[in-house]
Amino acid sequence: MFERTKSRGLVGVVSGLSLALGLVSGVGAAGGEVKVTPLGSHDGEFCSRDRALVFEDPNGTRILYDAGRTVAGPDDQRLGDIHVVLVSHMHGDHIGDQRIAKPNAGTCASPDTSVSTLPQSNTVDIAVKKQAKIVTGSEMPAFFAAKLSDSGGDPANSLLVRFGAEREVGGVAITTVPAVHSNGVSPSFLTGPLAEHLKAAGVGASVGPPTGYVLTFSNGLVVYLSGDTGITAEQEVVVKDHYGAELVVMNIGDTYTTGPKEAAYVINDLIEPKAVIASHANEPATAGGELKQGTRTSLFRDLVEVPVHVPLSGKTMAFDGDAACTAGCN
Repeated sequence: MFERTKSRGLVGVVSGLSLALGLVSGVGAAGGEVKVTPLGSHDGEFCSRDRALVFEDPNGTRILYDAGRTVAGPDDQRLGDIHVVLVSHMHGDHIGDQRIAKPNAGTCASPDTSVSTLPQSNTVDIAVKKQAKIVTGSEMPAFFAAKLSDSGGDPANSLLVRFGAEREVGGVAITTVPAVHSNGVSPSFLTGPLAEHLKAAGVGASVGPPTGYVLTFSNGLVVYLSGDTGITAEQEVVVKDHYGAELVVMNIGDTYTTGPKEAAYVINDLIEPKAVIASHANEPATAGGELKQGTRTSLFRDLVEVPVHVPLSGKTMAFDGDAACTAGCN
């Protein structure tokens, strides 16, 4: 009788009923656009090490996702205010074991990321300078609390949200969802005897399973951030059926994560969103801002049945509450 809204599960049905009866005015009614700005190694390109995205809610809350190696530290002028930092897992290319000194150093295929951020990480350096909350799942919050404390930050800014839970920060609802990958902390992020023992053994310290994220913005847009994942049943049951994700940021890099064909299956058959942003391609996917033929990214675009947006560094895309790109997309 009542059409399910893009809110989640039973909550969506109840919200739709309430709207129909005129009982609430705020659910799904907020306007404005969510802005998404890639922070890659080279201006106007989608390059081999690009991971970082900044999401800005219509209310001004700014969320940095997987800072990695292509944000030039906390003083990178492209960052602006950052209120929340998300980390999908502890690998160096996502937490940032090293970073660029400035954009456009090196090449798109091999950017110069020679500035070491160890043992703290690019993520922690940014969170301390910006006084941002680090929101993670699994056992990662305790690790980040210790790192914040060691860096002169506030350990209370490391916040936990585990699978099936939800935390609202700055008007944006955040939850973690399962990802199939690994999540060991390299000994290079650690100090003292433990670091030496782990290094000698050739292993890292476990901080629980890796995660993806689902973000629900104040304009009603629901975004799935895949992290570094393979194909999972949860992408249909949890991400699509429960949360109703409409915009997906999907890793396509192959070998270490889903490849373009597998990622296209996730989009077309499991999640069925309205649009997708390609991510983690592990290649210089563009030249002069144009997608190169024969790349993983071009194959992914050709296989996917919904609009595929290529994240060109510094080029802000804007999405309404239904995941339609209203500006900045290519």
